Amino acid sequence: MRSALNLLLGLALCGIAFATKGAESEGPPYPAVQPGRSFSFPADLGAHPAYRTEWWYATGWLEDEAGEARGFQITFFRVRSRIGEGSASRFAPSQLIIAHAALADPAQGRLLHAERSARAIPPLAGAEEGRTHAWIGDWRFVFEEGHYHAVARDSAFSLDLRLHPEGAPVLNGQGGYSRKAPAPQHASYYYSRPQMKVEGEVHVAGQRKPVTGHAWLDHEWSSEVMPEDAAGWDWVGLNLRDGGAVMAFQMRNHAGQPVWSAATVREAGGEVHRLPPEAVSFQPGRRWHSPRTGAEYPVEWAISLQLPGGERRILDLRPLMDDQELDGRRSTGAVYWEGAVSVRGEEGDALGRGYLEMTGYANRPRL
Repeated sequence: MRSALNLLLGLALCGIAFATKGAESEGPPYPAVQPGRSFSFPADLGAHPAYRTEWWYATGWLEDEAGEARGFQITFFRVRSRIGEGSASRFAPSQLIIAHAALADPAQGRLLHAERSARAIPPLAGAEEGRTHAWIGDWRFVFEEGHYHAVARDSAFSLDLRLHPEGAPVLNGQGGYSRKAPAPQHASYYYSRPQMKVEGEVHVAGQRKPVTGHAWLDHEWSSEVMPEDAAGWDWVGLNLRDGGAVMAFQMRNHAGQPVWSAATVREAGGEVHRLPPEAVSFQPGRRWHSPRTGAEYPVEWAISLQLPGGERRILDLRPLMDDQELDGRRSTGAVYWEGAVSVRGEEGDALGRGYLEMTGYANRPRL
């Protein structure tokens, strides 16, 4: 019954998205993302419904009591459709909520994932302003009592995790204004919360497993991210063993060449470096071919970072397992690779763990 209802809802939302292309917009324009914005916490932990898209994106590594490692992802997206904003009906699809959840379990051989979609109709689904609280039914991501609580349940797996942030959010880019292309309008407001300690439990293969680990949270909102010549992006959020953290990304064109890149490096002592495009490069390595979509993903990477003092760091990424492709065509329309990776230095020394996201290899995201 639930699967049938989810399918019908997904098809309905796809119809809304399709209709949006040709429909006359009913609401005011999306606000521009511009440098110089002042961030305020906890207010900016919550939703910004005037902007086109927004997401709370939590990823991390978990270990159970037997020492088995798994990766997890839980994401809530908010989308302003600009349809029905002048309507008095609670059922107008002016704000949409979409959620993805995934568990990377090597024992299963492939990524386990699930998705949900709904119109924002409290108390059934929504995203609050002023604090982190996004939910669809019994799926939720909420900040309460000093920690994030993430819950997602599906027939194949479930997650019930508490994520404890360390210190203040880290602003990416120019004071939280994160460029995605040479043209300044292609940008987002963007902060990260690395090195979050995790505790909770997962259910998989009919078993309940208490887990602990470390996680990463990205919160990003924007009105226009991808330029027309961009096909997708590659992104990493890495928690390092020494307490440091690295966020890096590149936007690629249709020929696979970088359009824009940037990075934020937080040292173990707290110093933060924000690196421009010329200081960041992604070198793809071994590739994996998806048997389901036919897409080919570079699942190994060498990322080069040129720090302000002249030091160059090379981060080698290796996947927990190759098959970490998530097919979100019933909700966001995107097929992407979102997976747990380990990080090693040039000498092969273990530096940390994190997550790698790759889009635009199977289809182009619509952002």
